[in-house]
Amino acid sequence: MTRTKLWDAGFSIGNYVLLSLITFACIYPFYYIFIYSLSDPLQAGGGLVLWPKGLNFDNYRRLLELPNISSSFVVSVLRTVIGTILTVFCCTLFAYIVTKRELPFRKFIYRFVVITLYLNAGLIPWYLTMKSLGLKNNFLLYVIPGAIVGFYVILIKTFIEQLPAALEESAMIDGAGYFTIFIKIIFFLSLPIIATIAVFAAVNQWNTWQDNFFLVSDPKLQTVQMVLYNYLNQVQSIANMTIQELNRGEAARQITPQAVRMTMTMIVTIPILFVYPFLQRYFVKGLMLGAVKG
Repeated sequence: MTRTKLWDAGFSIGNYVLLSLITFACIYPFYYIFIYSLSDPLQAGGGLVLWPKGLNFDNYRRLLELPNISSSFVVSVLRTVIGTILTVFCCTLFAYIVTKRELPFRKFIYRFVVITLYLNAGLIPWYLTMKSLGLKNNFLLYVIPGAIVGFYVILIKTFIEQLPAALEESAMIDGAGYFTIFIKIIFFLSLPIIATIAVFAAVNQWNTWQDNFFLVSDPKLQTVQMVLYNYLNQVQSIANMTIQELNRGEAARQITPQAVRMTMTMIVTIPILFVYPFLQRYFVKGLMLGAVKG
């Protein structure tokens, strides 16, 4: 018995140590980028371990003062908020509709959605389609194409099918229609999976820049990811700007190309991190419940 207890204790300690090392390996690179972006670039070049060197916010100030950054942040936020709301509503409504046996060709429609997970027409047909729909240099390009996503529909449909059928039957007896049932019953009972989908959709909307790259040339519609991508290709020129200011005797700190890259990474990453704390309690529950059945 004693040997068994010692073995169990050793196994538990080993698990904690191993998982702690894995957690540290996952978190530390991001933490390193964060402390580097807050450090004096000239001191950070000597190596960082746990704390910033020469703590300052000049890196962020300099980058946020670049042209088009403010307007691009507004576009990215609007894209993320509007796109996420539209995706969640359309996918949830579509998933609810294909659970109804009265829907003609229900199985064909659902299988057609599943097929989209495996087949993709490619970049050129996508570009021509978006252009023919008048979405070039149009804000709707950011929100309309992602309104229905096959993977989200599958998760939500599976979740809805696990809800008690008696709830809908009792609502219909009271005179409620399908849309009323969807809005007042199904939608609120599906909040765990909806929160999960909202996280996926928000992260995807915030990080996507390819549609911006191929179809948007209007500076007023550029997202922050695209603007920072363009500046990322000009890191040396941005760093040279601070050297010129120092030569003119203006109050500024020299920014190195590496500091520009680190700070840009944090600027893009930090905003989306605020989504998780509000939806974390729904995330795992909704994903597991929505994936029980195929």
